[in-house]
Amino acid sequence: MRFRLTDDQRALRDGVRGLLARRFDVRAALDRPGHLDRTLWRELGAAGFFALRLPEERGGTGLGLPETVLAFEEAGRALLPGPLIATHLAAATVPGAADGSAVVAHVDGRLVEWLAEADVVHGEAAGAVPLRSVDPLTPLHEVPEAAVLEGVAHEVSLLTAAEQLGSAARTCELAAEHARTREQFGRPIGAFQAVQHLCAGMLVRVEVARAAVYAAAVTGDPADIAAARLLADEAAVRGARDCLQVHGGMGFTWEAEVHLHLKRAWVRTHRTGDVTESMELLARNLLTGVD
Repeated sequence: MRFRLTDDQRALRDGVRGLLARRFDVRAALDRPGHLDRTLWRELGAAGFFALRLPEERGGTGLGLPETVLAFEEAGRALLPGPLIATHLAAATVPGAADGSAVVAHVDGRLVEWLAEADVVHGEAAGAVPLRSVDPLTPLHEVPEAAVLEGVAHEVSLLTAAEQLGSAARTCELAAEHARTREQFGRPIGAFQAVQHLCAGMLVRVEVARAAVYAAAVTGDPADIAAARLLADEAAVRGARDCLQVHGGMGFTWEAEVHLHLKRAWVRTHRTGDVTESMELLARNLLTGVD
C-alpha cells in the first residue's frame, strides 16, 4: 500500500491550510465563544470543503475519502470550530450544506455539538439541554436518550480521527518549537533528556496514528477505522498533555493554544466510535471465526 501523497493531494492539503491560515484566528474566535462565523462557513463551502466527495455533475469536486481525510486533518490542526463533519456528510441531501449556506448538526450519542447554531438537525433533539463545555469553541447540548447514527458512524469516526491527527501534529510542532526557544539554566530546554523524551514520544504517536488514519481512508474497513480512531484519540490527548508539560505553566494561559487542543481532543473522544466502541469492534473482528 502506498502512503506517498500525490501532487494533487499535497496541493489540496496546502490549499486548505493556506485558507485557514488567512481566514481563521483561534484567538479571535475566543472573543465570541459559541458563535459560528457564517462568512467563513460559506467560504469553506465555496472552496469545496463540504462537497469534496460530491460528483462534479452535482457541484462537487469528485474526490475520495483519502482527500477528505487530508482536509479534515488540516481543520483539526487549525482548531477550526463548527459541525464540520455533520455538514460534510449532509452535502448530498441537505440543500445549502454543500456550499456552506446551511449549517447541519447531528445527534451523536447523548451529546450534540453546535445545536443552537444549526439550520438542520439530523436525529431527535427534543428535550436537549445546554451543557457547559470544557472546550469554549464547541458548545454542547445533552439529549435525554442516546442516539445511533445510521449508515455514517464509521465515516464520523474516521473524520474525527483525522481531526485528532491534525491536532496531535500541531501540538507536536508547538512542543518542538518551545523546546528549541525556551531557555533554562543558560540553554534551550530541548537539551534536557526529559523534554527530548516527551517530544520523541509525541512524534512517534503522531506518525503511527497518521499511518493508521491514511490506511483506513484507503481501505474504508470498519476495523481499520476503529484502530485509527484509537490511535488518533491517544495521539491527540496524550500529545496535548505532553505539550503542556513542555510548556509548563504558560501552556494553560489564554495566550497559548496548547490547552485548547487538549480540550477539543477531550470533546472529540465522546463522538461516535469512541474508545469503548472502537475496542469492542476490534474485539469482535479478532474473534470472528474463532471457536
